[in-house]
Amino acid sequence: MTLKLDNEEKEILHSYENEEWESVSSPSEISKYKAAAKSTFKKDKRVNTRMSERDLELLQERALIEGLPYQTLMSSVLHKYVMNRLSEKA
Repeated sequence: MTLKLDNEEKEILHSYENEEWESVSSPSEISKYKAAAKSTFKKDKRVNTRMSERDLELLQERALIEGLPYQTLMSSVLHKYVMNRLSEKA
């Protein structure tokens, strides 16, 4: 998989690869965060839904622009919504 990184992201990656970063978390905190991340991305339930053909086409188009599968985009948007991290533009 090829990552599309901007200049700032490339600098951060380069810095990380040169081991210029040091963890400030304890091993127990790291374990807690790893478990939370693992459960966040665990996909253990299947959902079927109906939507208009046009909405699906637009969703697939947006996913293509973002460079990810449309089902992943759908899951991400729903996750952000239920976590109150998705808001309407004013």
